[in-house]
Amino acid sequence: MQTIATIGLDIAKSVFQVHGVDAAGQVVVRRQLKRRQVLAFFAKLPPCLIGIEACASSHYWARELQALGHTVRLMPPAYVKPYVKRQKNDSADAEAICEAVTRPNMRFVPTKTVEQELPGAASHAPSFYPSADVRHQLNPRTPCRVRDRGAGRTPWC
Repeated sequence: MQTIATIGLDIAKSVFQVHGVDAAGQVVVRRQLKRRQVLAFFAKLPPCLIGIEACASSHYWARELQALGHTVRLMPPAYVKPYVKRQKNDSADAEAICEAVTRPNMRFVPTKTVEQELPGAASHAPSFYPSADVRHQLNPRTPCRVRDRGAGRTPWC
């Protein structure tokens, strides 16, 4: 079996498409993988370059594949689209990703850590909602039902 140098991985909800080429650019592997088979498949391979289109779940897969020793590069989908040679499907996308990741002038997206992926609003939420005493200081003529989020109270405090 020939050694795989570069892989294009098109990720989806349940079925992933793999397109791998050797150092000469000859196709070595082209197959579909179920989600549960992905890590086992890449664990068997020697370290290689893997290209993935950047999306919400691509950062998770990049971290997992980097833990296996592979070099993973994420690319914006708009930069991969010009390399699609035929109709848009998973196989053609994986081939285009494999082609695009080897280009010297390609721009890559840095892989986010778990902390960077956490929603920013969750950590800052308390600062958006001032306490009750601060709300009273802001405007004392604000109706109670608006200020205290209450219903059926007297209109003014």
